[in-house]
Amino acid sequence: ELSEFGFDSITLTTFANTLNGQYGLALTPTIFFEYPTLAGLSEHLLHEYRTVLAKQLGDTVRATAPELSDASVSAALPMGRSQRVRFPQAPAVPPERHAAAPAAAAVPVKPEPIAIIGVSGAFPQAEDLEDFWANLASGRDCIGEIPGSRWDWSRLYGDPAKEVNKTNIRHAGVIDGIAEFDPLFFGISPREAAAMDPQQRLLMTYVWRVIEDAGYAPAQLSGTDTGIFVGTAGSGYSGLLAQAGEPIEGYSSTGALSSIGPNRVSFLLNLHGPSEPIETACSSSLVAVHRAVQAMRTGQCGQAIVGGVNTLVSPEAHVSFTKAGMLSPDGRCKTFSKEANGYVRGEGVGMLMLKPLSKAQADGDHIYGLILGSAENHGGRANSLTAPNPKAQAALIRSAFEQAQVDPRSVSYIEAHGTGTPLGDPIEIQGLKSAFQAAAQGEALPTGYCGLGSVKTNIGHLELAAGVAGIVKVLLQFKHRTLVPSLHAKEINPYIDLSGSPFYVVQESREWVALRDDAGRELPRRAGVSSFGIGGVNAHVVLQEYRSDDRARVVVTPQRPVVVVLSAKQEVRLREAVQRLLAHVERQGCTDEDLADIAYTLQVGREAMEVRLACVVSTLEELKAKLAQYLAEAKDIDGLYRGEIKRDKETLALLVDEDMDRTIDAWLSKGKLRKLVELWVRGLAFDWARLYDGEVTPRRI
Repeated sequence: ELSEFGFDSITLTTFANTLNGQYGLALTPTIFFEYPTLAGLSEHLLHEYRTVLAKQLGDTVRATAPELSDASVSAALPMGRSQRVRFPQAPAVPPERHAAAPAAAAVPVKPEPIAIIGVSGAFPQAEDLEDFWANLASGRDCIGEIPGSRWDWSRLYGDPAKEVNKTNIRHAGVIDGIAEFDPLFFGISPREAAAMDPQQRLLMTYVWRVIEDAGYAPAQLSGTDTGIFVGTAGSGYSGLLAQAGEPIEGYSSTGALSSIGPNRVSFLLNLHGPSEPIETACSSSLVAVHRAVQAMRTGQCGQAIVGGVNTLVSPEAHVSFTKAGMLSPDGRCKTFSKEANGYVRGEGVGMLMLKPLSKAQADGDHIYGLILGSAENHGGRANSLTAPNPKAQAALIRSAFEQAQVDPRSVSYIEAHGTGTPLGDPIEIQGLKSAFQAAAQGEALPTGYCGLGSVKTNIGHLELAAGVAGIVKVLLQFKHRTLVPSLHAKEINPYIDLSGSPFYVVQESREWVALRDDAGRELPRRAGVSSFGIGGVNAHVVLQEYRSDDRARVVVTPQRPVVVVLSAKQEVRLREAVQRLLAHVERQGCTDEDLADIAYTLQVGREAMEVRLACVVSTLEELKAKLAQYLAEAKDIDGLYRGEIKRDKETLALLVDEDMDRTIDAWLSKGKLRKLVELWVRGLAFDWARLYDGEVTPRRI
């Protein structure tokens, strides 16, 4: 193997240039990752450059060239060539066991798409998805100097080649509020919370948010077979506690174990599906998505929450990655660029809620997009433990396409792994080119129709959460029908040859124009997302935009008003909830047509907590006015009701009796919503779905 001679990325580049100069070849260094042994490389050269070599070496080539068997030729062929696999014949079946009639040829069944019904996340310089999209759309670089709240980079700064435990890397992408957590909200003591790895805290917070984003109250999941699959690992936080002299307690171990993160969620919400941490380095969160898809398709769980969380709290990995030559000294991830010199590390958390499409449609869920297929593999014996294998990458993508039953000509965007390394990026592109050509089964592919990008150029490499960050980016591009620019690639890496290929690098914001089939019909937008782990674990997911059927909208009138409800555990949090709702309807440009959907989602998609507020309104302007009056601390606001369970429980006890259900039915039949609302804000438990019995149900949004 070439690695046994001591070759690395730099010397392989020199080796390629030497061979090119001496023999008039056109090799790129990526070829050594496809053919990592001298034998494999020799066969490749004989196959691809026989004429060129024969002119220079004369009879030597013909005299020494081995007779290549079918097997060795197949091994030497590029990934895009068709390869026929012969299976051993099965033993003959005794006559008496033959079926009465010959079986029909097996027809592959297309697996049901998986719907993404909820999304939540926080990324460098973006506390929510709206900020994240604004940063992506504007081409913003969200990298900065490592803050003192992580570690003192100046104390570690130095020449890693000459000094022990020094790094010349001082940049990273970090998220705000990494230390903020509301332990009592989750029933955890503040002392135990302080001993919990920040990844566990972020996981609990953003799982709660993704359930709400899907339009569900977390309590509605209790007792279900919902699965939890999360890319997570120890961050080094327990080491910081030890350095700080914190005493070891009974909860210290649970605070440090990565498996406890998803397990805490399953415990908190009483979920009975699989509850697993996934740690395959940079591919962790995309492998988590793949595992969840497989679990739903094999009946292990009916729905799943998946994602990844990555925090930078300890400098040890930073120093190690610097010495390994993986990180960019100037703190910029320059994917596909001639100036590519490594990646920059980043923090983030992203969560998705998944459900089989038919179930999501039946439940009236909002759908961000569909997962058509996914695949996972390993690079096997590559050039080194951490070196990529383009053949394995190509096989992975082809497998995902085959599972999704997707024609590569219908895929118009790839969110690449794209770490911004001089040879890693060209190797990935070679794998993509081979995979697309192989999936096309010999048919010619159009050129320049599929965009390439990498979110790492905006926020850095989120490692454990990198794959889910790429999925969130694609979902936002679906929503806005826009391809956002991949940064820092004015001049393309000379080892990346896109001429005659389906690909182009998205270097400026542009409309995502839908492709059309041969009959001129518009196709749904499709994309692929790749993640490759440093240890060789690869994952790819095929996504498609969702085009919803038009549903009847619920019309709100003064005679048929709606009830908008909000609640929190404290008055100050309730005020924040009101502020968020007002900001949302303004930012999203909501109209009266959205009012019923807003009301319904807040009714059925949120926990009813101790401090409550309700508005009976018939227009959006009326709702905004009442909420603004509440924030201004106005008294006696018509149509706005407030209550606190602890304070009002005695009053509620006097008003509620065994005939309450019949009384409520009578109120509903007469449209007396205000009487119902007066009791709800005092603590009445009420199933809001009863408002819509026999009528058109609004949508979860």
